[in-house]
Amino acid sequence: MYQGQSIQVTKLDGDIAELCFNNQTDSVNKFDLRTVTELGEATKAIAADGGIKGLLVTSGKEVFIVGADITEFGANFQKTEEEIATWAFEANHIFNAVEDLPFPSVTAINGIALGGGLEMSLTTDYRLMSTTAQVGLPEVKLGIFPGFGGTVRLPRLIGADNAIEWIAGGEQQKADAALKVHAVDGVVTGDKLKAASLKFLQSAIDGKFDWKARRLQKTSKLNLNPLETMMVFSTAKGFIAGKAGKNYPAPVAAVSAIEKAAGKGRDDALKIEAAGFAKLAKTTVADSLISLFLNDQFLKKKAKGASKIAKPVKQAAVLGAGIMGGGIAYQSASKGTPIIMKDIADKALDIGMNEANKLLSVMVDRKKMTPVQAGAVLSTIRPTLNYGDFGNVDIVVEAVVENPKVKKSVLADVEKIVKPGTIIASNTSSISIEELSTVMQHPENFLGMHFFNPVHKMPLVEVIYTPKTSKEAIATTVAYATSMGKTAIVVKNCPGFLVNRILSPYFGGWMQLLREGADFQKMDKVMETFGWPMGPAYLQDVVGIDTSHHVGDVLGAGYPDRMAKTFRTAMDVMYDAKRFGQKNGVGFYKYTTDPKGKPIKAVDEGTYALINEVQPDGQKDFSDEEIVDRMMIPMIIETVRCLDEGIVETAAEADMGLIMGVGFPPFRGGALKYADSVGLNILIEKCAKYASLGKIYEPTESMKKMAAEGKLYYPK
Repeated sequence: MYQGQSIQVTKLDGDIAELCFNNQTDSVNKFDLRTVTELGEATKAIAADGGIKGLLVTSGKEVFIVGADITEFGANFQKTEEEIATWAFEANHIFNAVEDLPFPSVTAINGIALGGGLEMSLTTDYRLMSTTAQVGLPEVKLGIFPGFGGTVRLPRLIGADNAIEWIAGGEQQKADAALKVHAVDGVVTGDKLKAASLKFLQSAIDGKFDWKARRLQKTSKLNLNPLETMMVFSTAKGFIAGKAGKNYPAPVAAVSAIEKAAGKGRDDALKIEAAGFAKLAKTTVADSLISLFLNDQFLKKKAKGASKIAKPVKQAAVLGAGIMGGGIAYQSASKGTPIIMKDIADKALDIGMNEANKLLSVMVDRKKMTPVQAGAVLSTIRPTLNYGDFGNVDIVVEAVVENPKVKKSVLADVEKIVKPGTIIASNTSSISIEELSTVMQHPENFLGMHFFNPVHKMPLVEVIYTPKTSKEAIATTVAYATSMGKTAIVVKNCPGFLVNRILSPYFGGWMQLLREGADFQKMDKVMETFGWPMGPAYLQDVVGIDTSHHVGDVLGAGYPDRMAKTFRTAMDVMYDAKRFGQKNGVGFYKYTTDPKGKPIKAVDEGTYALINEVQPDGQKDFSDEEIVDRMMIPMIIETVRCLDEGIVETAAEADMGLIMGVGFPPFRGGALKYADSVGLNILIEKCAKYASLGKIYEPTESMKKMAAEGKLYYPK
């Protein structure tokens, strides 16, 4: 009946039309412009055949439809708000045409149906779902909300409260959850899905189900009286606003759209959805979050490429137990790669095994694992005091103390024991990988693998190479990090690597402000309002002031022109007073613990007396804008330097490193995306304002050139 590149329509026995999404040019189905256009053409072809009695919607892929083609958002969202709203409303005419066909319809959801995929299924009268499929409307995670009728049809189908939870939360829902709220009408195993869907459709054709009543439910007003409407929406908006925060407007906007459309029929409700969708599409938040999604896809593609030349890692080892070693061992073992954990002391091994056991216990408590599964994982971590089992190891992660002499000794020892070709990686936050490689007989097999603490929570791993590191070693380490559930970013060796190097000038700006009299608590509040999960003083306490002090010295030596200390800092004062932060109960703040052992932060007035020692002119108030500028501009400039020097290959990798490594505000997209949103010309003007404060405020030549040419790090 119809043959396109994305959609094929076949006439089945019983005068049933099967509309099959089966993208001929991609491995998955998604709603790109071509698919939407073909859906309109296919629906017209079905409607033109006067003999059709029912419609079955299926997929020829393992997934149903993964959602919209997000790569098309960039061009579409450059249009005016009015043009975007018109486009969304007109696109909905196509979905309405499916819904308005003069016979019953059923969708067979065989796999993932997200965003437009779920919205497509909502246009049919009924949905059956495979037991292994998942559905959801995740658009809020991109800073927008559903634009193909999701805010209209879903509330009318499953109730406003359930729809608000699905849409504002943006989470994927399993088959049992979808069936419970009546988002689907049945759940069967995948091998029986098509037959069950056809049987269900035939029952509707035969009049056993009132498909016209179901359709009327989806196209009419929302079934709520005025009191219920007020209670549902006012309660939801308050709760969601508190949970999402003011920097993420999409969840609350979605609730508002549902509320505004509650008393409208389908077509008027869709106009409200289109207008709200267009307004969000034009925000910098949506721009940044969409950019992050595409950056993440780019990194996944690079990791997939690395896996093609990587050597298999069937057995791993970690040198150095304790909290870090235990965390690495847990992460490896829990994702399926057995690991040996070696140390020179039983006490350290006990700490490492206890850390792994604690993390597994949390998984059991959260019902993510059974006790038997947790025990099986723990059994694949082998603690040892010797190198006896290292002959079969494919990769070794060295995670001993942050001391170059100790590391060199351990690295030289282990290289003599492992089999030829074994990858040896040093987990270090600041020590030069090139310097450590000088003791290696086979530097081509050696590189850095920088895990962030705590290992089980932080998604980033920096893979640091030297000029002598082989491509195979890099690829194998990236593949191993990926297998551990981490995102690996490949970084050229330099002092501080990528993340710590970029973070240092941020703290440099902060320490200069402290010296000039700024209030550390106010700066924390300002930067948290900007979007950081914690302000600079609080972050130093969490990282450990002794650790940061050491990294600061390394980076000061590495980049003396802009990172060397030229005055005694607040960090020096804290370090000398042995106020190391959470690890010993007092830093810029003081800490107690709650009954579960979680640190509780409190103000310590004694901090002001200590900081006053390094404030020659006493205290002074600074505007929020100046605080943000003086901390963020040095970070942006250093990120650009890393890009210019080839420390990372792309802006995407630099920005993802900051977001995953130090919690850069996702809604701002990373340092370079933020630079684009501010505007390079404006940034350079601000740099001139602070030029007297030193080289950390000096824009690079590439920044000046890009500003003059009107270029962006993320071209539209």
